[in-house]
Amino acid sequence: MAVKAATQKRAQRIRRQIRKVAGDRPRLSVHRSSKHIYAQIIDDGKGHTLAAASTLEKDLKGSLKTGADIAAATAIGKLIAERAGKAGVKEVVFDRGAYIYHGRVKALAEAAREGGLSF
Repeated sequence: MAVKAATQKRAQRIRRQIRKVAGDRPRLSVHRSSKHIYAQIIDDGKGHTLAAASTLEKDLKGSLKTGADIAAATAIGKLIAERAGKAGVKEVVFDRGAYIYHGRVKALAEAAREGGLSF
């Protein structure tokens, strides 16, 4: 099995488990690449993105050393929590995708919790 297919299969398995426990809560989805990290809060019932943040944003890009470290993930976690609060979201379900809960993904999740999100 190709690496991409295995990654997609793992992400779908995680999403299937999340749907069982989510109820009506939106999903905080995380994507990381070798250079950046992205976070979205998605309402799966309506199929809309309620809030989003990434290291590609101009105001963050200048203040971060790189978009691919724990400091950047922490900044994105705080920013997504702030934007979720403005959108009226307090409780979410964390979707780590195919990534293990470690390093940048863990830093983003902990910063989002400190910012006021509950999951």
